[in-house]
Amino acid sequence: MYLITVDGKEEDGVYSVTNEQGVSILYIFEEEDDAVRFAMLLEEEGYPKMNVIEVEKKLIIPACEFHNYDYQIFTSDDLVIPPSKDYISFI
Repeated sequence: MYLITVDGKEEDGVYSVTNEQGVSILYIFEEEDDAVRFAMLLEEEGYPKMNVIEVEKKLIIPACEFHNYDYQIFTSDDLVIPPSKDYISFI
């Protein structure tokens, strides 16, 4: 599983999207290539250089549930494009 962070600020949080109800949703990618492509799309939208980090599924899912973080797992079959900047956050 792969998460996206701001390069050099990995300790400050990971990429998430805030929905219309104000809930932050952590984006988790099954495939590294998909996470890299998404990070590149963010950079093209004017975000700083992004970094893709690998995490163990057996660790990230329980961590999200423990902290009450909502999350979305994207498979290689999913087409994901960055939302408007108004909905992007880091948790």
